[in-house]
Amino acid sequence: MTRPDLRGLNDRAEAVARGVGGRFRSGLHSERVAARLGLWLGGMFTVAFVTGLVSHFMQHPPSWLLWPSRPVNLYRVTQGLHVIGGLATIPLLLAKLWTVYPRLFQWPPFRSASHAVERALVLVLVGGALFQLFTGLLNISYAYLWPFSFTVAHYWTAYLVYGALLIHVVNEWAKVRAALRTRDEVDPEAPARRRFLGTVAAASGLTVLFTVGETYAPLARLALLAPRDPRIGPQGLPVNTTAAAAGVAALIGDPGYRLTVTGAVRAELSLTYADLVRLPQHTVRLPISCVEGWSAEAEWTGVRLSALLARAGAAADAVVTVESLQRGGAYRSSEVRPPHWHDPLTLLALRVNGSPLAADHGFPVRLIAPDRPGVLQTKWVTRVVVS
Repeated sequence: MTRPDLRGLNDRAEAVARGVGGRFRSGLHSERVAARLGLWLGGMFTVAFVTGLVSHFMQHPPSWLLWPSRPVNLYRVTQGLHVIGGLATIPLLLAKLWTVYPRLFQWPPFRSASHAVERALVLVLVGGALFQLFTGLLNISYAYLWPFSFTVAHYWTAYLVYGALLIHVVNEWAKVRAALRTRDEVDPEAPARRRFLGTVAAASGLTVLFTVGETYAPLARLALLAPRDPRIGPQGLPVNTTAAAAGVAALIGDPGYRLTVTGAVRAELSLTYADLVRLPQHTVRLPISCVEGWSAEAEWTGVRLSALLARAGAAADAVVTVESLQRGGAYRSSEVRPPHWHDPLTLLALRVNGSPLAADHGFPVRLIAPDRPGVLQTKWVTRVVVS
C-alpha cells in the first residue's frame, strides 16, 4: 500500500469519527435517551440477577440454606419474573445498543489505560448481556445449539454481567443524573425522543402481556409468544421429559414394583402400588413450576411423605433423597429437606386431577411439594433414602 493510500484511509477514518459524533448528537442518539433506557435496563437486570440466584440456589442449595415450603407459589413467581422479565428486557437492550452504538465504534477506541479498562468493561457488559438474553431465549425454546452446559454458563456469566453493570453505573452516574435533569420543554427533538421511548416501552409491555399467561393462568389465552402453553399435555399438564425419553417406559408397568424407604430409619419399608393406594390419601392443589418459566396448577392425590417417614421412624431433622426409576440424568433424584418433607402438602402422588398418573407424569408415584422447581418434583419414584 502506498503512502497516499494510507493518508486516504486516515482521512476516511476521521470522516467516520466526525459522522459518528454527529449522529450521537442527534435527538435519538442522545444522553437523555441513553440514560432513561439505562435506568430501565438496570432495574430489569437487577430483577433477573436476584431471581436467577433464587432459581439456582433452590435447585442447588448449599448445606446451610433451608428454603421454606411456604408460600407455595414463591418459586412460581420468582421464576416467572426471571423468564418473562428477561424476554421483556430484549427490546430494551436492543434499543439501548442502537442509541449508543456510535460510542461503541468511536475512534480512537481508547485514550488512556484507564479508558481502555472502562471500554473493556463495556465490552463485557454488552457481550455478556447479549449472551444471557439470547441463549436464555433459545433455552426456554428448547433449542440447545451449543456444546457447553447452559446452566453453568448462564450462572457464572450473570456475575460477570452484573459486576460490569455496577461498575458502569458508578462510572456513568454523574452523567446520567445530569441528562435526566435536563428539561425538554424548548427542545424541538423532545417529541421524537418521547415517541421512541414510548415505542420501546410498549414493545416490552406487549412482550410481557403475550407471555405472562404461561405463569398466570387467567391470561393463558394471551400467551401467544410463550414457548409452552401450560394447558397442553397429558392430563392437562405439560411434560418436559417423557417416560420414553427417560428410559422408564418398560419399567413402570413391572408387577414387582416396590417403593422402599431405607437408610437411617428404625424400620425399612417396602410397599407395592396397592399398599400405597390403601394408605390414607390426601389431595392438595399445587403448581408444577418449570425453570423455563411456565407453570400449571393441578390437584394431586397421594400419601403424605411425612406420614411415610414417621412410619419408618425417620428423625425429625433427617434429609431425604427421593430416587427415580430413571437410570441417568442430572435430576434422577432430588433432596428433600425438613421444611419440605414435614409440610403436609408434600405428597408421594398417585393421582392427578382425579385420575391415576399418566406414564409421562410419573406413574406409578411422583413427588409433589410446595415451592420447589419442577425438575425437583421427581417422577417414577422407587426409593426414599433417609440420612
